[in-house]
Amino acid sequence: MELFVVDAFANQIFGGNQAGVVLLEENESFPEVSIMKKIAAELKHSETAFVKAVNHNTFRIKYFTPKGEIDLCGHATISSFTVLRNEKKIGIGNYIASTLVGNLNIEVKPDFIWMEMGQGELIKQLTLEESSELYQAYGLCSQDRLEGLQPCIVNTGLSDILLPVNSKEKLDHAIQNRDVVIKISEKHNVVGVHMFYYASSQDATAYCRNFAPLYDIDEEAATGTSNGALTYYLFTTGHIHEKQESIFIQGESMGKPSFIHSKIIGRKVIYIGGDAVISIKGSLRL
Repeated sequence: MELFVVDAFANQIFGGNQAGVVLLEENESFPEVSIMKKIAAELKHSETAFVKAVNHNTFRIKYFTPKGEIDLCGHATISSFTVLRNEKKIGIGNYIASTLVGNLNIEVKPDFIWMEMGQGELIKQLTLEESSELYQAYGLCSQDRLEGLQPCIVNTGLSDILLPVNSKEKLDHAIQNRDVVIKISEKHNVVGVHMFYYASSQDATAYCRNFAPLYDIDEEAATGTSNGALTYYLFTTGHIHEKQESIFIQGESMGKPSFIHSKIIGRKVIYIGGDAVISIKGSLRL
């Protein structure tokens, strides 16, 4: 089987968010779960996608962290279709990613991939007490919240807590209390916390940081699912509009600036898009 490391949501290597991609041949079955976990651990990236063609335009994708399988991963999906295109397994056009959250439409362009997310759903707004606890877990307080936006849980395939702050300086200097955030994530049954500063500038709709210590990811440079959730929330609050293309900048604090594009169509259908580059290609001999 062929192995790749891909820098997603970037146009040059060493930027964006790295994902492993494993391409299976038509006559290959998905490996045992224990093997896929070991491969993910060997590649040492937050997620690895295992990709197998179902037919000429549908691809089954399984996503693994070193700890186990997850339902969906945005940057690993962008990475997977970048590999399929660059390795000439597919051409420019529309395809389907078959995942645990359902069949998702993928639009492959010469230098860009658009990925459909699950429909947006506001799960709940956090109470004042819950919000205060969360801000304190990052060395902040409730007064650091951006007026008009509330900490809340949103799902577009995976559930995340969205945490607004009122300045980029506070975003950049937030320090996570890992143990507390793990407990909060377990309590609310979420992947993690997506902190953001809504800038609404020409350069960026919002600047973001993403934390998922429950899954051994203290911080992630680019998260498609979380920015899909943020797109839906900002749409529901009137901060962005239907068919508007938004840009979220993430990963600056890690020295891996990432540029995640998004758009919402039909009020609930969300697309995440970006560039990606293959940095490593090899083979695995089991």
